[in-house]
Amino acid sequence: LYVTAREAYEMWKAEPAGVTILDVRTPEEFLFVGHPAMAWKIPIATQSYEWDADKEQFPLQLTADFVDRVRGVAKPDDTIMVMCRSGGRSAIAANMLSKAGFTQVHNIVDGMEGDSVTDPVSVFQGQRLVNGWKNAGCPWTYALTPERLRLAKG
Repeated sequence: LYVTAREAYEMWKAEPAGVTILDVRTPEEFLFVGHPAMAWKIPIATQSYEWDADKEQFPLQLTADFVDRVRGVAKPDDTIMVMCRSGGRSAIAANMLSKAGFTQVHNIVDGMEGDSVTDPVSVFQGQRLVNGWKNAGCPWTYALTPERLRLAKG
């Protein structure tokens, strides 16, 4: 099931007790990019800090108990809207939850930040300003909501 950020927000507004927004980005993203205050923040993966020279990146590592963490905040028949930065990790999370028996999982396809500007003459070329939660005018904050964080125990 696929929805845009605007559609997910409208569904949540219509029934906040019946719709769960699930943000699966990393804690760094919650802190520095912002997040929907009403979202449960449960990372699908954590940031590694070991450079992968072949991929030229710091790879993410899947969170082993992700589904169990989600079970702590939602039931298998709840309506869940899953978001990440731009739709990729949320698709992985939605598939994992579906395979675990969750029946009403929606992937927010444009995520928190949306798609990149692809106009080579634009000063915004490459910046994520096309759609997504922030660009659709949905409410978000930088202020942490610790009661809605489900991070790994250290």
